[in-house]
Amino acid sequence: MAHVALFHSVLGLRSAELAAAERLRRAGHEVLAPDLFGGRTAATLDQGFRIADQVGWTTVVERARQALQAMPDRTVLAGLSMGAGVVGAVWPERPDAAGVLLLHAPAEIPASVRPGLRVQLHAAEPDPFAPPEQVAALRRSARTAGAELEIFRYPGVGHFYTDPDLPDHDSDASELTWSRVLDFLPSA
Repeated sequence: MAHVALFHSVLGLRSAELAAAERLRRAGHEVLAPDLFGGRTAATLDQGFRIADQVGWTTVVERARQALQAMPDRTVLAGLSMGAGVVGAVWPERPDAAGVLLLHAPAEIPASVRPGLRVQLHAAEPDPFAPPEQVAALRRSARTAGAELEIFRYPGVGHFYTDPDLPDHDSDASELTWSRVLDFLPSA
């Protein structure tokens, strides 16, 4: 069983994130999906970015830190889109993280990352939130740090392809992603 902290996208903690958390729980994992926006959700990216600006990045990250206090050091850090940025912000403070899952966007690998740490990136291709130069930078920094990085790109799907409530949803790519995530977790 893995402990997983799942951080939501800029759209807020919605049914897609709750369903993802429940899917992981049904597979036997303990999952925390904190609400970083204080109950606010958005239907569009523009609305989500406005909420994020109103809440403030400092508050978002502090809420993530507070949520992680209840989790063991060997927690898997997982983020969906903006949540990948949250993972990047708290990761340096969690040197014993059991693994890192980046869904829909990359994050920066901290210099203090433990060699051998398993990291997965799942992203659409192309995706403006996971452009080739950022993915290449992730690959280089993982190699330098000694992290075990796997990159999975999903051609022709939209950014939020795992979210069944959005037009980007692609059921085949979503199922493949979650299958790969479930395979990742027992070894994390």
